[in-house]
Amino acid sequence: MTPKIWWYLARSSGLAAWCLAGAAILLGLLLSGRLRRLPTPAWQQDLHRWVGGMSALFLTLHLTALTLDPTVAFGPAELSIPMAAGWRPGAVAWGIAAGYALLAIEWSSLMMRRIPRRLWRAIHFASYGVWIGGTVHALEAGTDQGATRAIAIVGSALIFNLTALRIVGRKIPRPRASSPRTAAVRSLPTSLGT
Repeated sequence: MTPKIWWYLARSSGLAAWCLAGAAILLGLLLSGRLRRLPTPAWQQDLHRWVGGMSALFLTLHLTALTLDPTVAFGPAELSIPMAAGWRPGAVAWGIAAGYALLAIEWSSLMMRRIPRRLWRAIHFASYGVWIGGTVHALEAGTDQGATRAIAIVGSALIFNLTALRIVGRKIPRPRASSPRTAAVRSLPTSLGT
């Protein structure tokens, strides 16, 4: 086994956690926006939760691989206290902040039925912090800048545009569903000859 296996695993799992977090944010925006006209199928909500959970799982793999990588000595303090790392402390601090926000969101999702809806919503707004912190971390701490920059640009554009559509969509009233009685009256013939 190559000695760089832990570095490769740390890098790939970190990128996967970041991409999955972005996908969970996009799914959440699609679920919460007024772009859809029909009720949300349960599988879409389950997919959103699953992608978010996978992001937390890959974050755990990322942190584990970093502790096992002999290239840069990362211990529990360097991975949990912002600015404690000797290697690129600012970039690592952004990642730590994003990781804490991701864990808070996952906790609130698991506790959704036990905590007030307003608190759950406030914690979920930290999703933007996960994306921003993860993006800065990936761009500043990573070595494969071409792919990282492309993911950052595309992901940020999608999140920004869906957020804007969600904000604008709040001001557009939803069409009211017609009652069965109204639909029956509309289907009556207008003259005796039809």
